[in-house]
Parts: sequence; structure tokens; C-alpha cells
Amino acid sequence: MEALDIARWQFGITTVYHFLMVPLTIGLGLVVAALQTAWVRTGKEEYLRLTKFWGKLFLINFIMGVATGLVQEFQFGMAWSEYSRFVGDVFGAPLALESLLAFFTESVFLGLWIFGWNRLPKKLHLATIWLATGASALSAYFILAANSWMQHPVGVELVDGRAVMTDIWAVLTNNTLLVAFPHTITGAFAVAGGFLLGISWYHLWKRRRDGIDTVDENGRVIVGEDAAIGRDKTDHAVWIKALRIGAAVAVVAFAGTAITGDLQGKLMFEQQPMKMAAAEAACHNGTSFSILSVGDVGARDCDDVKTLIEVPGVLSFLANGDFNTPVDGVNTLIPEYQENYGTHLPDDPMYGEQAGQEIDYLPVMAVTYWGFRIMIGFGGIAAVAAAVALWVTRKGTVPQSKGLMRLAVFGILAPFGANSAGWIFTEMGRQPFVVVPNPSFTGIDNVFMFTAAAVSPGVSKAELLFSVISFTVIYLALLVVEVGLLAKYVRGGVPSAMPELLPGNGHDGDGSDGPDGTGDSGDGKPGGRKSDDVLDFAY
Repeated sequence: MEALDIARWQFGITTVYHFLMVPLTIGLGLVVAALQTAWVRTGKEEYLRLTKFWGKLFLINFIMGVATGLVQEFQFGMAWSEYSRFVGDVFGAPLALESLLAFFTESVFLGLWIFGWNRLPKKLHLATIWLATGASALSAYFILAANSWMQHPVGVELVDGRAVMTDIWAVLTNNTLLVAFPHTITGAFAVAGGFLLGISWYHLWKRRRDGIDTVDENGRVIVGEDAAIGRDKTDHAVWIKALRIGAAVAVVAFAGTAITGDLQGKLMFEQQPMKMAAAEAACHNGTSFSILSVGDVGARDCDDVKTLIEVPGVLSFLANGDFNTPVDGVNTLIPEYQENYGTHLPDDPMYGEQAGQEIDYLPVMAVTYWGFRIMIGFGGIAAVAAAVALWVTRKGTVPQSKGLMRLAVFGILAPFGANSAGWIFTEMGRQPFVVVPNPSFTGIDNVFMFTAAAVSPGVSKAELLFSVISFTVIYLALLVVEVGLLAKYVRGGVPSAMPELLPGNGHDGDGSDGPDGTGDSGDGKPGGRKSDDVLDFAY
């Protein structure tokens, strides 16, 4: 294994892990803001409880996201210094805006939201969570601006072998960015919707299992309560509202990802035809979409790839919006790439061990082909499950089936899988380029960079291997911590975020013993309780 391969594994592992937190932070944060808005407007306690509980989980995920995200910035200097030299003038602007404007705003107002309970007026406190979560979305925009430039460079010129930005507006309005951003946001909502659905299903099932809620002869829920463990009638309202909100969000989000994904696909066919040809296992020109292809999908010449099931016209529609225009396949595109960008890497020291080697313009087809289908498949499964959940819970509760409960909980992973598969497909599919050339080889289209030229020349295999192993171990430990914290508070239900709801903690049974319905005893400590809650300071 060469240094380049190790560097790519390192960046892939850390980036994919970090991206697990990103969609949940964005989607769940905006949902929490909407729930608090509902509480401020209606005064209904179930919305306060919803805000506190889901806000707790949001904060845990946000903290882990910050910890893992910091590594991404450092990697550009550690393992990808040549890339940083090439694109630094371009990358610096959107990433600086992300840090100084978006992340600063996000952090400040999230801090105000955390510490502002019972200290700020309701509407002012509500504004802080909207500003924080809005800044999260803005942060995503700036980061995607940088990434979209790698997929489709604009607003620059090549000066002394470096990309120099000439038009920041072009970078921030890149057509690739304008479809990638809404696609990412709708994907984030899909993750948040599945998260709400699965956890809420679990708690409604627990109420059925413990005999708190029953159903009448028509299957309609008869809500019970057990105030001794914090599961009163309002608790039922919390979970049924959260489930149905989550399911509705998931369905709408999938529709959004489908629309934006179609637009994104058409741009990719235009800007990165090899990526999309590999994603479809389209070895030859044609209009048919592959449902199932077998063989050596990593083959460079496509000779071993056999399409077993295909649908005529669909590939043409995905690329061009019609059913008749043939799409160039891999065997057609490879000679075009070789003519435009060469058959071998230059015999230059900057390419290290890769210097002079033949260029493989075909991405790993197994990754692009199955990554594309996992993305669509998991997203579709999550959406169908959400629609079914809306129908099943129309009478106010969930079935008593333990198997269905487990399916709902594990279903939380489906939108995560769809988002991760989409991200892997996007990044792996542009190889062998780290900055992809534009389709025509004129003017700005001379701005591109092979991945082999981007790795740090002064970093040894041993150093890279040490960092890969270290990051992997640390990230696995962080994953265990995050899952453990999330599981702890999920099992505890709303009282894990609002212990004042339990008898003996200042709760009188109606959930509104404080001046604003928060359970505040008046001394700044809700219910005067003591807790081992790692985020107890927030409330």
C-alpha cells in the first residue's frame, strides 16, 4: 500500500464518521427550533417537553460533531499539503466565512440557548435557537461551496500552477452548489425524521408493554398514566406527536431529496460523465438503466461486467430529461479522457511513487454502482416506512409487537446509510481527480488536479499509518461514548431531560410547577434537584 492509499483511507474514515453527525445536527436542530416555536405560540406542555428532550439529544450530537470536525481542517495540512497549496486561495474564503461567520454565530447563540432557560424572555430565547440552527445550515452552505468547487471549479484562473480566485460570487453561486445544498438539507431532515420516528415508537411501545396505554374494540388508544415514573397523559402526547411529526418530515424530505437528487444527477452527467457512467455500470452507450449488474465491477475495461436487469430509457431521462438520447458509456469516455488529460501521470517528483504510472480514469465501479443504489434504496425504504408509520399510528398508538418496535428503532440507521452512501459516492466517484476538470478543455477547464499530486510529499507511510490507526481508535471510542450517552437519555425518556417531572423533584403532577411551565423552583435549579446529567447545566 502506497502513501497515497493510506492518506485516502485516513481522510475517508474521518470524513465519513464526521458526516454521521452533520445531517442529524442540522435536521434535528431545526426540528427542535420548530418545536420550541410551537410551545411559545401555544403554551402546550407537550411541546416544552419535546423541546427539552430532543434538544438534549441534539446537544450531545453537536458536541461530538465539533470534536470530530476539527480533524478535517488539520488533515489538509498534515496529509494533503500539496492540495492546500493548489487550492488555498479558493478554499480559504468559504472556509473562513464558515468559521468566522457561521460557526461563530452557531456557537454563541447555542450557548445563549443552553444557558438562557429561565433567564431570557421566551421569545428572545426562542430567537437564539433559530439563529444557532440557521447558522448550522449556513455553515453547511460554505463547506459545500468549497466541496462543490472541487467537483466543478469556477471563478478562478491558473497562476504559476496555483488556482487563484477571481470571482468569489461565482464560487458561492456555483450551479453544483445550488443543487448540492438543498439536497444536503433535505437529506438532513430525512435523518431527523427517522430519528424522531424510531425513538418515539420505542416509547409508545413501552407504554403499551407496561399496560399504561390500552386500545378499545376499534383499536383506538385509551391513554393511561403512571406519574410515579414520569409517564403521565402528557407523556403520551409527547411521543405520538413526535412520531407523527418525524414520519411526516421523513416523507416530505425524501420527496425533496428525490427532486434535488435528479437535478444533481443531471449536472453530474454534464460535469463528471465518467462518475455517472460508472454509477450505472454503463460500459456502452445507451439509454437503459441498470437494475442489477454482476461480474468484476472493478474491471478497467468493463469486459467482465454483465447487466442482468435493466429498464430502457431511464438512464437517458436521468441524464437528459428524455427517454431517447443515448448516454456515453465508460468505453467511449476513457479514450476521451486520455486524449484530454493524458495516458500517464507526468514523470515529476510531485507525484512521488505514482510518477509515470498509467492513469486509471474509471472510479472503483463497485463503490459508485452500489453506493448509488444504497443511497436511493435506503432513502426509499425510510420514506415508505415513514408513510406506513403514519397509517399504523392514526388511532393514537403503536402495535404491541416487539419485532415492529425493533424494526422501527433499527430503521433509524436507514437515512444515515443513505446520506453516508451518497457522500462516499460523490467523493469516490471523482477519482482520479481531487479537483475535477470541467468537460471542455479550454480556459478555466485547465484548472484540475490529480489526487496523486495532492498528498503531502514529506509524510512517510509509517507516519500516515500511525495517524490512520490513531484516528480510527479515537473515533471508535468517541462513537461508543456518543451511542452510550444517546442510549442513556433515550431510555430515560423525557424525565432524563426534565427530572423535575418525577415525584420528589419538585413536580406536582401537572408538569407546570414553575412560572413558565419549566418546573423551575425559583432558585435557578429546576426542582432543586441534583443530577449526574452531563448537560444538567443547560436546564
